[in-house]
Amino acid sequence: MNIKESFRSLTKFEWGLWLSSVAVIIVSSLVVPKPDILSMIASFIGVTALIFVAKGYVLGQILCIIFAVFYGIVSFSARYYGEMITYLGMSAPAALVATISWLRNPYKKSAEVKVARLTKGKTVLLFLATGLVTWVFYYILGALDTANLLVSTFSVTTSFLASMLLIFRSPMYALAYALNDIVLVTLWVMAAFDDPSSVPMIACFLMFLFNDLYGFIQWKSMRKRQETDV
Repeated sequence: MNIKESFRSLTKFEWGLWLSSVAVIIVSSLVVPKPDILSMIASFIGVTALIFVAKGYVLGQILCIIFAVFYGIVSFSARYYGEMITYLGMSAPAALVATISWLRNPYKKSAEVKVARLTKGKTVLLFLATGLVTWVFYYILGALDTANLLVSTFSVTTSFLASMLLIFRSPMYALAYALNDIVLVTLWVMAAFDDPSSVPMIACFLMFLFNDLYGFIQWKSMRKRQETDV
């Protein structure tokens, strides 16, 4: 399925969610004295990616890789080194692995990915790995004099968890990313006190939150439909 067909497959609600997200980002960019173009581009790519991830389309993962690059640059300029390292060194590679995983696991040869359930073994392994990543990154980010260290570390935790859940094709990815969105809104609110141009990033992750909550609902529905349609 190409980009044009992917947009045509959006429901009226999904069109409304995407257009509302874009509108909020544009308005938030207009209210700051010097809007950051890279932040706007990253935000547009991000909300578009999430709509297609919510539908289980590989296109969403490809757009996530592009978003990670732009967001990494924006984070570097704000001294949020944890965000930069997380998205360039973890989220982007994870999205690439997820892309491969999704391509290998289509639902009945459609554009939609086959939704999976987490096994107990994977769940235990996932939480152990998340704990290790949190511990390691706390000291790495501290050594880099990362702004808002504790919040930045928790952002790494939630982002890693969400990325792995996407690779495992679990609906729980959306709840992990929703938690990450709340953390990121907090981070960019802090940054906005020193640099008002960060306001669009606040709007970006607020809209990410709504998109991820929709993604959770959509994936639960997808899994139920797929498991009953045998």
